[in-house]
Amino acid sequence: MLRRYFISDDLDDLAVIEQELEAQGIATPQIHVLSENDAEVGLHHLHEVAPVLKSDVVHATEVGAVIGAVGAVLVLALAWFMGWTDTSAGWIPFIFLAIVVLGFCTWEGGFIGIQQPNVNFKRFQELLHQGKHVLFIDIEPEQEVVMKKVLGKHPRLQSAGDGDATPGWVVRSQQFFRRFVKAMP
Repeated sequence: MLRRYFISDDLDDLAVIEQELEAQGIATPQIHVLSENDAEVGLHHLHEVAPVLKSDVVHATEVGAVIGAVGAVLVLALAWFMGWTDTSAGWIPFIFLAIVVLGFCTWEGGFIGIQQPNVNFKRFQELLHQGKHVLFIDIEPEQEVVMKKVLGKHPRLQSAGDGDATPGWVVRSQQFFRRFVKAMP
């Protein structure tokens, strides 16, 4: 999938754009509005970015887990090279220590990440502080023509580049889940 970013200062226009995109077959989970004014985004019934995804918690947790895995391997390697595993205690305390190192680094990475803006949205921080809104659309390559057709009717919308999109299987899972929930009695 491809991600396209656009800047706007008009939530009414973004609401119309979202409705037009959905009418042309681009699903709601593919369309997001990033804003510092979540209340207004909600009043316009726009698909907003989840608060946890506005922070860098996911990315930083992954980085912390990698650092923790390296630390865990170093603990086990050090214990083996120093001959500490040949004692009556054996490997058990070092395996537990390695698990603690992995868990702590993963937790600490997430803790640091929750305090920082998402790495994918950092470039928009100044615009968001100015009261602007970021529309981003995750599309399949064959949907790009439809997106350009709809967005061509909205000249005030400014293109703001591309980025890494949500994987297609995640979007399809969200669509399936929405249909499943709507079908529930």
